[in-house]
Amino acid sequence: MAEDGHACYVYGVVPDENGAQGGQADQTVKDVPVVGGQESPITFVRREGLAAVVSEVPTGKPLGTPDDLSAHARVLDTLAASGLPVLPFRFGTVVRDTQAVTDELLTEGQADFQWALDRLRGSAQYTLRARYVQDEVLREVLEEHEEARRLREELEGLPEAAGYDQRIQLGQLVVEAIAAKRETDAREIEHRLAPFALGVATSEPASAEGVVNAAFLIEDGKREAFEHAAEELAREWHGRIRLRLLGPQAPYDFVADALRRGEGEGESEEGG
Repeated sequence: MAEDGHACYVYGVVPDENGAQGGQADQTVKDVPVVGGQESPITFVRREGLAAVVSEVPTGKPLGTPDDLSAHARVLDTLAASGLPVLPFRFGTVVRDTQAVTDELLTEGQADFQWALDRLRGSAQYTLRARYVQDEVLREVLEEHEEARRLREELEGLPEAAGYDQRIQLGQLVVEAIAAKRETDAREIEHRLAPFALGVATSEPASAEGVVNAAFLIEDGKREAFEHAAEELAREWHGRIRLRLLGPQAPYDFVADALRRGEGEGESEEGG
């Protein structure tokens, strides 16, 4: 596939069991945009039950535009949504050509990739992003904390330059109160949704209004129940917390765990 001025971009690896999975994958991503904005389609480099998902990219063009990032995720998520086990690679994985994909990725990683795909089979990731409705959470804080209400009342009508110390104190109280709420609400999200999941991975939100970003690895047979539970939580928190559920996706947050083998697992079934 590779020509002068071009290299091979690798999205990830999927199973290619007797060609059946590969044929399914070929059709699934037939018209999906690719990284680098090229006209070349998604293709599959196959070796002994594995298929690397690749496309051609120009070597002289830097990657990393929003379109590139979106294309990387869309290819992987489209495969995951079809029910195919997917082992996603990090954005920006580029190798020389398809021969290098075979020799440097599939051959060397054969056992680990097969292990991880077997562990991820029959599941996909859902990502939940929770954010406070700012006015509502501030109302809650003032309602629940007498000292915050008192400071707010003292500051009403004062010019911006006045009440500096009170403003600092009020700000600290609000930040601490919201932090406590965030911890409680994040625990409630996990309590309500984790029972449906094979695994959970959480991360701190980037914004002050964020509650939590949580990834759930969900078995195919539990997708509907999980989505229903998330919708129920969204209804209960309507007007207070905005929930955004993304999925099914490739299992980005569970790759490291899927690749990890316990002591002795390479030689026995124990610890699997």
